[in-house]
Amino acid sequence: MESEKLLDLRKVKGISDYQFGKEITDILINDINNIHIERSPNTNKIRYIYDRNNLILTLRPTNGFFTLTLNSAKKIIDKVPTPKLRAIVLNDISEFIKKGRNVFCKHVVEIDDNLRPLDEIIVVNQNNELLAIGKLKLPVSFVKSFSSGIAIKIRKGIYKSKI
Repeated sequence: MESEKLLDLRKVKGISDYQFGKEITDILINDINNIHIERSPNTNKIRYIYDRNNLILTLRPTNGFFTLTLNSAKKIIDKVPTPKLRAIVLNDISEFIKKGRNVFCKHVVEIDDNLRPLDEIIVVNQNNELLAIGKLKLPVSFVKSFSSGIAIKIRKGIYKSKI
């Protein structure tokens, strides 16, 4: 049983290292004694990763990558300098984004240049306050140059969550 947990942890860390980088993995999975992995009851595949009782990652069965949660976004914001894994948007639209509305290109002030389309992204305002988590829809160069169109599809705004 213990070796199965270690094998699962290695798998989780490997996916996270590839998707987010080792630095982010070390922040999210810092104390392996507090990590709990939940499997799907139907397929018995890894589905949810918890740190204590807080959901930090969900493994998407469609592509094998993780989706961030607001808990993991807070951890990343606290420990990683701006703009890593983030899009910084105008303070004026913060309330809309918190409600789960999508981010348009013209509202993005700064964005991590290393992101690719469909990557997980954390949306913060100019004060580095967490607004939402979502998925990048366009290449970063397009986000910076376009004045219209959706840049980030928001999955969850902070007003739509329990935390």
